[in-house]
Amino acid sequence: MARLVQQPLVMECEAWPGPDPAYRLIDSGGGRKWEGFGPYSFIRPEPQALWQPRLADWQAAGEFIPGADEDGGGRWHLAAPLPEGGWPLAWHEVRFIARPTPFRHLQFFPDMAPVWEWMRAQLAGMEGAEMLNLFAYTGLGTLALSRHGRVTHVDASKKSVAQARANAALSGMEDRPIRWLIDDAARFTAREVRRGKRYDGIILDPPKFGRGPEGEVWRLEEHLAGLIADCARLLDGQSRFLFLTVYAVRMSSLALAGLLNEVLGHLPGQIEHGDLAVREEGEGARLLPSAIFARWSNH
Repeated sequence: MARLVQQPLVMECEAWPGPDPAYRLIDSGGGRKWEGFGPYSFIRPEPQALWQPRLADWQAAGEFIPGADEDGGGRWHLAAPLPEGGWPLAWHEVRFIARPTPFRHLQFFPDMAPVWEWMRAQLAGMEGAEMLNLFAYTGLGTLALSRHGRVTHVDASKKSVAQARANAALSGMEDRPIRWLIDDAARFTAREVRRGKRYDGIILDPPKFGRGPEGEVWRLEEHLAGLIADCARLLDGQSRFLFLTVYAVRMSSLALAGLLNEVLGHLPGQIEHGDLAVREEGEGARLLPSAIFARWSNH
């Protein structure tokens, strides 16, 4: 029986290693955050930055100004033109392209770095593992996992999958055993259950709301429980992990842990939950929360 750990954890992201970090949180406060992405820095909205900034003068290449609605709309205000097609960054051996998107992101989620490290630790010593990445976006998690075996990469966005494949080529990983699928995550997972498939590890980062390639509607509060139940059917006592992250919802990580405990509690290992957070650089650095997570591990 999996042990449910009640005490929440913090998975902390610091500036990515390197003489010129590919990512760093320079400062935060006043409902915004100032981040460095290689040679450029950007200001983005951050409602959880309730405190005041430590630095007085924020000079950035661009700022995302949110719209009046609550659906994530808005636009970028750039101080000067950026390189056409974006610019290359790296996390360890994974290379990828960063660029501002209409959704305020820069084609990757830097706070996921400790998650990628954790998953690789769960697979330590394994070769030929079978892994599933749902809502896989531009593929950094897929590429981070691919050194341990075969990864099935599923995302409903044709554009995101194309960028993920381009990132694989940039990383010199185009020959790795990765299945690139443009599909609805929930429908695909249900089909895998019917096929009797199993996986050694599953990671999923579902949005609050989304649509599949054929217009399938996804609402997190309505559909997450069913998806997690299907994911549980793809794991067994020899599997290593399931990792679930949730952004931008009014929900506790303890609720996510309870859901995992309901469907994975019969397996060995443990279930944990908590916050993803990014630490500012410099003296007096604070932790800025970014998402909640729940994870099952068996290693």
